[in-house]
Amino acid sequence: MDKVTVLYDYDNYYQYKERKMDMKVKLLGSVALAAALVLGATGCGSNSDSEPIPTEDSVTLPKKAQTLTTYADIALANYTDALNDAKSLNTAIDTFVATPNETNFEAAKTAWKIARESYGTTEIFRLSNGPIDAEEGFATAWGTPEGQLNAWPLDENMIDYTVDSSGATTSGNIIDTVGNFTPSGSEATTVDATTITKDVLAALNENGGDANVATGYHAVEFLLWGQDQDYNSFLDDTVTNGATTAGQRPLTDYTSGTNVQRRKDYLVAASELIVDDLQDMVDAWTEGSGSYREAFLGSGSNAISTDDALKQVFIGMGKFVKSELANERMAVAILTPSEEDEHSCFSDNTHVDVTTNYQGFVNVLKGEYKGSSKGTGFYSLLSAATKADVDTLIASIDSKMAAMNMAVSTEHFDYQIKDGSSHKENLNSAKNELRNLGDAMVDVAGEFGISLTEDDVTDPDETSV
Repeated sequence: MDKVTVLYDYDNYYQYKERKMDMKVKLLGSVALAAALVLGATGCGSNSDSEPIPTEDSVTLPKKAQTLTTYADIALANYTDALNDAKSLNTAIDTFVATPNETNFEAAKTAWKIARESYGTTEIFRLSNGPIDAEEGFATAWGTPEGQLNAWPLDENMIDYTVDSSGATTSGNIIDTVGNFTPSGSEATTVDATTITKDVLAALNENGGDANVATGYHAVEFLLWGQDQDYNSFLDDTVTNGATTAGQRPLTDYTSGTNVQRRKDYLVAASELIVDDLQDMVDAWTEGSGSYREAFLGSGSNAISTDDALKQVFIGMGKFVKSELANERMAVAILTPSEEDEHSCFSDNTHVDVTTNYQGFVNVLKGEYKGSSKGTGFYSLLSAATKADVDTLIASIDSKMAAMNMAVSTEHFDYQIKDGSSHKENLNSAKNELRNLGDAMVDVAGEFGISLTEDDVTDPDETSV
C-alpha cells in the first residue's frame, strides 16, 4: 500500500516517558534497581547494545519456560477456535450457494463476522518469526499463510465488478474472465482461471503486487457484502448508503445474470482455503514430534533457546501493536482519511478488527484467553513499577476502545475517521497510546533479561513518524 506520513503526538509521548521514569524511581526504593531500569529505559531508541543489569528479582529460567508454555497454549486454543469458526463459515457458504436466498445470505455474513472475531485475536502471533508469517528458518515449514489469510487492502476490481461514484460498472476481473487471467503489475504472471479452485486463487493472490489480493477473509467479505459505497473525502459520492450501512451486494449476484456460478465457485474455494490455512496453524501449535510448538518450547532437533523464543515474542508483540495495529491499521486510515485504508471496509467491521487485535495483545501479555488464565503470563512476573505503567496504558486504551465501539451505533469506523467527526480525536489518542504500549515491551523484555530498543519493536517498513 502507499505510505503516508503519520503525525504522532510527541508531546504526549515524552510526557508518558517522563512520568514512567518518575514512577519507577518512586516505587523501587532501591537505588541499584532504579539505576538498572533507568538504563534500560534511556537505551530505548538509542544504539546501545548493553545488557540489562541483573537483579535479585530477575525472572528465573523455569519461570521463563512457564510463560512460553502459556503462550503456546493460548496460540493453540485461539487458532483452534479460529479454525472451528472458519469451518462454520464454510458450512454457511455451502448452504448459501446451494440455496441462495436472503436468509442464507445473512447467515453467511453472520458466520463471517464470528470467524473474524476469533481470527482477530490470533493476529498477535504475527511478526514473531512463527509459523503464521516467518520469513526464514524452521517455522516456514507451515506455509506462513498470513498473506493468504488476511492480506489487505485489496483491489476489489481484480475479483469482481465494482461500481464507481458515477455509477459505471467495471469489468475484466477474475470472475468475468474465463480462461487465462493476468493481474495488473509489470511482474504479474498469467494463471489459467477457466475453473476457479483453491490452487488458482492461491496462484493469483498478490500476483503482480500487494494489492492484488485474491484470497482470505477480505476476499470473502467482498463477495458477501460488495462495496461499501461510502467514498472518501476526495470524491463526489453519488451512491452513499449512510453512516451506519455496510455494503449491499444484491442477492441477484448469486441467483440470476452472468457469472453466477463462477461467483459461487470463488466464494466456496476462498472459504475452503481459509480452513486449510488455519488447520496448518493448529497443527503447528499442537504438541508432537516435529511440531513448531516442540521447537518453540526448546525440544527436538529444531529447538529454539528459551531466551531466543522470548526475544522473538517480545519483538513481535511490540511490532504488532505499535507498527501494524496503531500505525498501518489505524493511523493511515485516520490521516488519509479514507475507507479504502480501513481493514474491513466492505462489512464496516473494522472496529471489531481493532478491538480483537488489541485484545489478542492483552491476552498474551497477561496469559489469559476468553477471560480465564491459561497459566503463567508475562505480566504476572513484572515489577510493580512496570505493571503500573502497563496498567495505566491498558486502562486508558480500554476506555477509548469502548468509546469507539459505542459510537458505531451512529458512525462506523469509516465515518469516525472523517475530518469533523467528534470521534476522530478518540481514535487518534488510542493510536498514540497503542504505540506507547508497543514501546513498553522494551521494559517488559528487560525484566526477563532480554535487551531490546524501541527500534527492535518498530517495523522498519512502517510509515515514517
